[in-house]
Amino acid sequence: MTAPTSAAPARSVGWRTPLVIVLCGSGIALLAFGPRSALGFFLTPMSQANGWGRDVFGLALAIQNLLWGLGQPFAGALADRFGTVRVMTIGTLLYAGGLWLMAYSTTPGALDLTAGVMMGFGLAGASFNLVIASFGKLLPIEWRSVSFGAGTAAGSFGQFLFSPLAVGLNQAFGWQTTLAIFAVTMLTIIPLSLAMAAPKAAPTAPGPTAAAVDAAPQQSLRQAIAEALGHRSYVLLVLGFFTCGFQLAFITVHMPAYLIDRGLSASVGGWTLAVIGLFNIAGSLASGWLGNRYPKRFLLVGNYFSRAAATAVFILLPASPAATLIYGAVMGLLWLSTVPPTSGLVLLMFGTRWFATLSGFAFFSHQVGGFLGVWIGGIAFERTGSYDLVWWLSVLFGLLSALINLPIVEKPVARLAAARA
Repeated sequence: MTAPTSAAPARSVGWRTPLVIVLCGSGIALLAFGPRSALGFFLTPMSQANGWGRDVFGLALAIQNLLWGLGQPFAGALADRFGTVRVMTIGTLLYAGGLWLMAYSTTPGALDLTAGVMMGFGLAGASFNLVIASFGKLLPIEWRSVSFGAGTAAGSFGQFLFSPLAVGLNQAFGWQTTLAIFAVTMLTIIPLSLAMAAPKAAPTAPGPTAAAVDAAPQQSLRQAIAEALGHRSYVLLVLGFFTCGFQLAFITVHMPAYLIDRGLSASVGGWTLAVIGLFNIAGSLASGWLGNRYPKRFLLVGNYFSRAAATAVFILLPASPAATLIYGAVMGLLWLSTVPPTSGLVLLMFGTRWFATLSGFAFFSHQVGGFLGVWIGGIAFERTGSYDLVWWLSVLFGLLSALINLPIVEKPVARLAAARA
């Protein structure tokens, strides 16, 4: 049995060299992640302008997260069948339209439709998951793991960049104009998505390419889903990814309030989230680099265990700015560094044909975890006056995910193994 060559579906398709593909995809990830991560800065002005409680805004964003996750497998399936550019164009228009109309939402229902439904489905069609799927299909094998890290890091940089941008634009022009500026900026994703188009013809390089190997034998969408759901290692991977979403969403939404409850200033919470964003860039890039050199399941086991250990130490220590910022740096290194090995394992197991679809199911698990992290955090605090229950749930889920990922088998399914022989 011989391993597949390092040739890729398209080492260079005209102007779309691997570097161009990575840069354009990273630009898409940066833009898509930016505005949605800065929406918290619109909570207060929108609530005051419309006389809403904070629960109104929170529900809209909860709907957004759920529909983003729910829409991802469908967006992936459409991209796999009809092409990434078409799906990204529609997703971008929904995303930009949701941002624009959000500025004129004066009822809770309108906000649920714009910030919730439109932006949720828009993100499913225009976010970094489809970018990573395109990287897996278009780039040479030796570029894949590093590119997964680069795309994830770019999304994190967008999170870091758009937060101060939202604050500055809100102060200079008002929140409605800021949302309009963000909406217009998102349209830049459409020309960038042209680099994500799959080649119309197979490459002419001698020897079997990764695309040719991954495509044989051909599968329908239903067969691909049935194969994945019946594959023990894939199910374990998807279950483990739930924890990532639970931890990230809970910390993002509830950390500032938690720190104030412990006697720290609001600025400490802001700086902590900024530190998480900065260190996540390094963590994502390192994860992509390490994924080419070490078993990916071990990277996931180490990540989830380290999160659990760091969180346990943090909540047991006395509250202080130094301890909080150190925790932010550690969690930043681990923040989205689960994405490159998770995506890499899906690609290794099942190949490129339905990669966007199958990685979309994994992301749906992530978003369900995110929704529950935010929702349970709020319920626990209202009923107990403390976040302690959810912090310890986060520790428990981290340990369970470390154990869940340990028995994952890193090899192609029998169908692909036979094709590569």
